[in-house]
Amino acid sequence: MTIFDEAIRLAISAHSGQTRKTDKTPYILHPMEVACIASSVSDDLDLLTAAVLHDAVEDTAVSVDEIAAKFGDRVAQIVATETEDKQDGRPPEETWKARKEDSLQRLKNCDDRLVKILWLADKLANLRSLHRALVKDGEAAWGYFHQSDPKEHYWYYRSVADLLKSDLGGSPAWDELDALVERVFAGRI
Repeated sequence: MTIFDEAIRLAISAHSGQTRKTDKTPYILHPMEVACIASSVSDDLDLLTAAVLHDAVEDTAVSVDEIAAKFGDRVAQIVATETEDKQDGRPPEETWKARKEDSLQRLKNCDDRLVKILWLADKLANLRSLHRALVKDGEAAWGYFHQSDPKEHYWYYRSVADLLKSDLGGSPAWDELDALVERVFAGRI
């Protein structure tokens, strides 16, 4: 069994019972989609393993140390670089902007292509989900998030796409992210 197979098992267990905010589907579908998108850019096994585990530290009881012990330091480092600091003790609505600014700063300072591919895959999967929610539920979909202002989401997704462009621009996944940022937020900003 590969580390990727083991990562799928851990992710299924860790995310058991969780659902996505936008469509209430089983949460595990998101990390699997992220791994699929990442695989369209790279076949690196550490990257694909990290993609499946990318939300485990942020949204479950799994720790970076546990990931390192089971999957190696490289996988743990990729996951950790994309994991937001939840700033426990404060409501997520109050910390949304600070968390996004911190994340963008880490991405800006990152020179690791695999981390950038994970960011691309995660944000593209999130934006696809947001687009589907807006088609299905209209403007009420913004109420699913800790930040309900579309202008703030546009700022964040546009910033991510722009930061990834120099390394990943021209890849089909980046092209889709770039186009979807404009389509989702057209008329909303």
